Amino acid sequence: MKHIINEDFLSIAELKTIVNSDKKIVLSEVASDKIIKCRTFLNEIAETDEVHYGINTGFGSLCNTVISRDQLSQLQKNLVISHACGLGERVPNEIVKLMLLLKVQGLSYGHSGVQLVTVQRLIDFYNNDIFPVVYQLGSLGASGDLAPLAHLALPLLGEGEVEYQGKVQAAATVLKAFNWEAITLHSKEGLALLNGTQFMSSYGVWNLMQAEKLSALADKIGALSVDAFDGRLNPFNANVNEVRKQAGQIETAKNFRALLQGSEIIAQAKKHVQDPYSFRCIPQVHGATKDAIAYAKTIFEREINAVTDNPTIFPETREIVSAGNFHGQPLAITLDFLAIALAELGNISERRIYKLISGTRGLPAFLVKNPGLNSGFMIPQYAAASVVSQNKQLCTPASVDSIESSNGQEDHVSMGANAATKCYRVVENLKKVLAIELFNSSQAISFRSPLKTSPILEELLQSYRKIVPIVEDDKYMHPEIKKSIIFIENLI
Repeated sequence: MKHIINEDFLSIAELKTIVNSDKKIVLSEVASDKIIKCRTFLNEIAETDEVHYGINTGFGSLCNTVISRDQLSQLQKNLVISHACGLGERVPNEIVKLMLLLKVQGLSYGHSGVQLVTVQRLIDFYNNDIFPVVYQLGSLGASGDLAPLAHLALPLLGEGEVEYQGKVQAAATVLKAFNWEAITLHSKEGLALLNGTQFMSSYGVWNLMQAEKLSALADKIGALSVDAFDGRLNPFNANVNEVRKQAGQIETAKNFRALLQGSEIIAQAKKHVQDPYSFRCIPQVHGATKDAIAYAKTIFEREINAVTDNPTIFPETREIVSAGNFHGQPLAITLDFLAIALAELGNISERRIYKLISGTRGLPAFLVKNPGLNSGFMIPQYAAASVVSQNKQLCTPASVDSIESSNGQEDHVSMGANAATKCYRVVENLKKVLAIELFNSSQAISFRSPLKTSPILEELLQSYRKIVPIVEDDKYMHPEIKKSIIFIENLI
């Protein structure tokens, strides 16, 4: 199976299918022609005395330093090597793979001036699961994702490291194994490879892929908690939610009505008039997150279908425009927003966990038959609270910060790369919190026997019970929580 890189709109859903189905990618003839046409135009410019930023000048605050024609290739190589200053943890391979694909997509529009062979080598890496070693820290999210994209580009030159067949090794070694020559960069190519938002975009796309599944799963686990807590159905009625006019809220309420349909527990008479907010306001809270995810998708789908390097080349009108399409502000703000929205799913989830262990609504304290002798589910709530607190700290916006760089030439930056990696950690933490809620709600609902929950939720419980049994007496809880997290990950 193949995916043809062309100008057709690329959705996140399609991107997910491409990656998950392990499709190979190829350039369309139109894309190849556009790349060649743009490169030909740049070659013509290189033979003139015209001065253009990044093509025959230095970079950043060195933009007024003109470079001689015989040094243009060395200039581009120096750029890539000198900018590979990444720090911290490695970027996961699944995100590096997205970076490769999105970099190819961005270059395929024929406004970047790269050689066809350079784009083809990125495709070769993607198709053969050769993952450049990239680091999470180092980008300011404004002159493009300079440091991480430099690490992505280094192996094209036979420099840096890659992971291939599960082993991290010198890029030169892998190139030799495939009988590939290192790429000799021409004018502007290093800049085209480094300028761009593919680090932020790839993290954002991955976060959104996870977010949609986690949002749906939060509904399912939340519904189980509603039944386990003997909650009321009327907060999920169509009429009361539709008069609020919020799309995500209406969708959430509809989901819960479907999830709880046929439940013997939800159908029984209730002694209480109202539920706590963490149950009663699920449509409003979960719904707001759905709306945030929908908004974030529009921003990122625009970005992955865009040209984001600089300068931008228009061979048809013979223009070379130095501007700021690499600036990550649209992504930075959106990633901060998305992180907040996802953290709130964990925040309200932890409150439901707390209520389930409170010893009310006919449930035993800490969800064990003999509380006192047994601490039961006391400390899993502590663990969830710890993770939720960390998520709140991670939701401090990155996009409101800016630190001047390059001798003041780059005097406003987005910090979108930090927003991206923070959001990634929020996603990972949300999985943990939802796993603990499922751990608790599955235990709590066992005390409602012989009444059963809905067929949909019974199916979820049966699958979960194959992995995590009911807790009768105190036991080593870490392995059970870990199994719950794996269960969650397998569902998304």
